[in-house]
Amino acid sequence: MSKPSDNPADPFKKALAEATKTLADDPEMTVSYSVDPPGMTADSMRLPQVSRRMTRDEVLLARGTADAFALRRRHHDAGVFNRYAPQGPMARDLYDAMETARCEAVGARDMPGTLGNIDAKIQAEAERKGYGQIRQASDAPLAQAAGYLVRHLATGRPLPPAAANVMELWRPFIEGQAQGSLDGLNDTLADQAAFARLARRMISDLGYGDQLGEDPDAPDEDAGDEAEPEEQEEAGDNQSRDQDQQDEAEASPERSQEAEQDQSQAQVSMDEMADTEASEEAELPEGDAPQEPPPPAPWSDADPNYKVFTTEHDEETRAEDLAEPAELERLRAYLDQQLDPLKGAVSRLANKLQRRLQAQQSRSWEFDREEGILDAGRLARVVANPTTPLSFKIEKDTEFRDTVVTLLIDNSGSMRGRPISIAAICADVLARTLERCQVKVEILGFTTRAWKGGQSRETWVQQGRPQQPGRLNDLRHIVYKAADAPWRRVRSNLGLMMKEGLLKENIDGEALEWAHRRMVGRPEARKILMVISDGAPVDDSTLSVNAANFLEKHLRDVIAMVEKRRAVELIAIGIGHDVTRYYQRAVTITDVEQLAGAMTEQLASLFDADPRARARVLGMKKVAGFR
Repeated sequence: MSKPSDNPADPFKKALAEATKTLADDPEMTVSYSVDPPGMTADSMRLPQVSRRMTRDEVLLARGTADAFALRRRHHDAGVFNRYAPQGPMARDLYDAMETARCEAVGARDMPGTLGNIDAKIQAEAERKGYGQIRQASDAPLAQAAGYLVRHLATGRPLPPAAANVMELWRPFIEGQAQGSLDGLNDTLADQAAFARLARRMISDLGYGDQLGEDPDAPDEDAGDEAEPEEQEEAGDNQSRDQDQQDEAEASPERSQEAEQDQSQAQVSMDEMADTEASEEAELPEGDAPQEPPPPAPWSDADPNYKVFTTEHDEETRAEDLAEPAELERLRAYLDQQLDPLKGAVSRLANKLQRRLQAQQSRSWEFDREEGILDAGRLARVVANPTTPLSFKIEKDTEFRDTVVTLLIDNSGSMRGRPISIAAICADVLARTLERCQVKVEILGFTTRAWKGGQSRETWVQQGRPQQPGRLNDLRHIVYKAADAPWRRVRSNLGLMMKEGLLKENIDGEALEWAHRRMVGRPEARKILMVISDGAPVDDSTLSVNAANFLEKHLRDVIAMVEKRRAVELIAIGIGHDVTRYYQRAVTITDVEQLAGAMTEQLASLFDADPRARARVLGMKKVAGFR
């Protein structure tokens, strides 16, 4: 019998979770509560945290967010949405805001009580964004105003004051430009495709038609009609050619007979040649038999037996190709806002790292040399004893001037929230710090394109579900910052880690092998690869049809290969997960707040000139915390 919880908010949270699943018509959905921003993925929903005090505002916000997400889950079809989705950023924002309003209005027809809850959510968001203080339309978001207006017209319900302020600022313009489209609003609410077409017309009316892209309902060009004249022309040419041959045969029967004989002789000669080739092939000795094509190259250098069902849908992409520049800037601003209290501590640790590196630069001398620069610090010995030879010093090359550091960050769903935020900001600060010390930095991320297999699994099902297919998901490897790219040009890319729906599953072995291949091809003399992860490799689609240790074994094999070849120095940091059982050089932190200290201390130790000091840090297996 389980011990009853002493948190008075737990019964409410449990009841709200069950009600949300019912409203969303998705009993398998996972509902959680967090201080992180609310969000929804294919199989989970994250709601605002409800504290023990259960204040009225907390309860209303949690209920309103749950109802809004549940109605979108119930009445929204992603396929239809994506088919009609515009290409440009402003048009896309308008389209999404209006679709959200449609889902809430449709749900309110059957369950009017949801409107009051959602009003509380809208008011909280509008107040947080300062909508109530805006006095000019140019300062208010048009997309949000359009969504508010659609919801207001569809439900006939007044909006909360702060939201109503934004709507009223833009309302004369929207109704003046798109009144004709708005007249058909109520007739299309229940049909998502019809509403999407109406939304596209509204977007065009508002002056953003150039961002819509191609019309998905436009009829395709009839290829058959284009080919038909050519076929008719070809048929006519053939008919004309046959008629010419017939006329020629009638005009000269002897010549026609000779041509037929030549043709028959040519056919006999060709048949004889084919028979000869077949007999020669049959008489070839075994040693001279044609060689079979070479077997395909293994999928993994570390494990020749590692299998991949298909790489057709895998993706290696730059962060800027996964989001529009405006969205990256918005996500970056959100990241900065979320981690503003932490940036001071991380910056102090980064400055400490920089001082250690610069100190090595300034002290990198070899003393007691027979030639070089006169060592003024040792002239006292010469004065005291004139027979003592002069001492010289020479500056030696600093090792880390010719170094590249790669940060490989786990972008799996379990990193969602504070772990991925802190990993992103630490990567940001360390990249800038190392760049100032002339150390090149590359930032990579790894996840999958879909949950539960994606297109790879669909292909596998279509081919009859062959046994032991190997890795069965679509990889997504992301380059946030290339080693040669200046930080100022890619700063906003790390905001992509905050994008809802990006973080999915993690196949660590292939990601580590990918990062290792990129580093081996670099010209730098020293290469350091730091892996940041919070768990073992997990991909439900792959593990459901292969051995339970399939992905974990491959990760161990890749780590063994990297550590054996020693072309790259490999270290790892595990967040709440013991990675020391995989990596020879690793630390495990119990709290994500310790990540900044762990990263800076590990990197500083690798550049430490004292091998004993370096060994002390790299030999650590667990870290309780860095100060």
